Amino acid sequence: MSQTHDRTHHQAAGANELLSVRIGTQEFALDIRAIREIRGWTTSTPLAHAPSYIKGMINLRGAVLTIVDLAKRLGLSGTEPNAASVIVVVELGDQVAGLLVDAVCEIFTVTDEMRQATPHAGDGAAREFIEGLIMMDDRIISVMSIRAIMPEAALDAPDEMR
Repeated sequence: MSQTHDRTHHQAAGANELLSVRIGTQEFALDIRAIREIRGWTTSTPLAHAPSYIKGMINLRGAVLTIVDLAKRLGLSGTEPNAASVIVVVELGDQVAGLLVDAVCEIFTVTDEMRQATPHAGDGAAREFIEGLIMMDDRIISVMSIRAIMPEAALDAPDEMR
């Protein structure tokens, strides 16, 4: 069976490809269809009056790109960028943002059967940002909701939600 035919078969069977990224010791996954590019860290310009998880903005080939510290967006300790840090540029409709992560790990294919529900815990914020969990070997990988982590979603929310 050709690789193209095999990929089409998996996609039709409810499978999709995810990119895993690391923040500290935790792994998170993003739908590969939302990823526009992956680039090394570039110093950003701070954005006045922005939420604390907005690291700043950079010039991406003539367009302003907002950089989201994904760790802070998820309520974890913020990431202090260094030469090994990575920006994953994601796109959802006409919204584009750069997600600051510690590392990009791998691309893998998952099926609907491999996904597990996000546990009920805490104040519900985890369920807002996490679409589900995937168990792979001895790892638990949280699948991110691109829509929830986009900065425009938070900028439209009332101040007490930030």
